[in-house]
Amino acid sequence: MANSGEVLIVGSINVDLVIRAAQLPAPGQSVTGGVFARHEGGKGANQAVAAARHGATVTMIGAVGDDDYGRSALADLAREGVDVSRVAAMGGESTGLALIAVDGRGANQIVVAPGANFAFGAAAIEVALAGYEPPAGSVAVLSFELGDDAIIAAARYVAGHGMRLLVNPAPARELPAELVALSPIVLPNEGEAAALTGLSDPRAAAVALAALTHAPVIVTLGAQGALVCEPGAAQEVERLAAPSVEVVDTTGAGDAFVGALAAHLAAGKPLHEAAVAAVEAASQSVTSAGAR
Repeated sequence: MANSGEVLIVGSINVDLVIRAAQLPAPGQSVTGGVFARHEGGKGANQAVAAARHGATVTMIGAVGDDDYGRSALADLAREGVDVSRVAAMGGESTGLALIAVDGRGANQIVVAPGANFAFGAAAIEVALAGYEPPAGSVAVLSFELGDDAIIAAARYVAGHGMRLLVNPAPARELPAELVALSPIVLPNEGEAAALTGLSDPRAAAVALAALTHAPVIVTLGAQGALVCEPGAAQEVERLAAPSVEVVDTTGAGDAFVGALAAHLAAGKPLHEAAVAAVEAASQSVTSAGAR
């Protein structure tokens, strides 16, 4: 893919500790017989890898602890072609860790200890972005495994440098007013869209979010594909179907979507074409184990 712009990812870097078992535990229940694996993860890092695999030039902004987990995470990102020169290694903080359980159908439960990700605030964002000058057509992605102060600081920088702003509100929490005012393209999944709007119908939620931000909204629907809502008087909503695949592990599917979308937008593709490619990327991601 020939790129006209770059992809800037501002988000979390984690290490995923994964157990695959026949079923997910209920509260208070222990499930035995699982198989353990360790993977590099974090929503931001997963999105960076996905964008790089789709041909984008990618710069990662985030933080790890000054520990073995952090060094391993950065080495893995570098092997994938992601520029990690602006990632902070924070003494006194642990690298983010995610404990993930995956059942025989590929469904998952995830608990995250954010560590350095939440210690990475607005001042650290400004230091990391100092001197970064994105080429025309570049795209930035923000996700919510960082604190609001860091997200807003990054969004200000992105807006001031004319970059297209994508926001993946995961895990879901209220969109800061200053972020909404910048009219980002919001990319929630169905549950996050409902949490942000109070509307259980994903079409209605997409319309409500587009009316709020005055920008396109894409709601991902897992095996059902995605909904693309373009703002305007008609508030049109289009569903993009996903190909039928054999599901092994759904962990990271949303990140694969976001990273692929950013890469195709940075390459100059129209939103609809980029979204179709992103649905395909997310579908393929669930056919193998791990978030990447």
